[in-house]
Amino acid sequence: FGGSSLDENGVANPPIIGIALDGSPGVARIQDTDDGKYDGDTEYDRAVGPMQFIPESWERYGRDASGDGYADPHQIDDAALSAAHLLCKTGGNLTAAEGWTTALYAYNRSTEYLINVRDAAASYALRQPVI
Repeated sequence: FGGSSLDENGVANPPIIGIALDGSPGVARIQDTDDGKYDGDTEYDRAVGPMQFIPESWERYGRDASGDGYADPHQIDDAALSAAHLLCKTGGNLTAAEGWTTALYAYNRSTEYLINVRDAAASYALRQPVI
């Protein structure tokens, strides 16, 4: 992963920060919602951390799983619990295809993303290698 790692506290190093959501071709336009708190960008939002949360979504769904009193999108346990929280809150019955699809679209409104996650989940369920 090019020198990327998790430190002893489970924090991504260097921080994982996505592209500016500036409305360029193929990219959503999301003005800054966190004053650069999570992504360092005071003009546009960027997806942050190992689960790639947009700051506004993090404020709504972020949870502290590490027990340090701070929900940190760059900390792997916090990010994973928060992703589960988002999926459960937005999808309803995740054992039904409709709930699963609704939850994934709430996480990332992309049909390509939905198909990739569906295929990876099916491969994982069958213990097949993901390509």
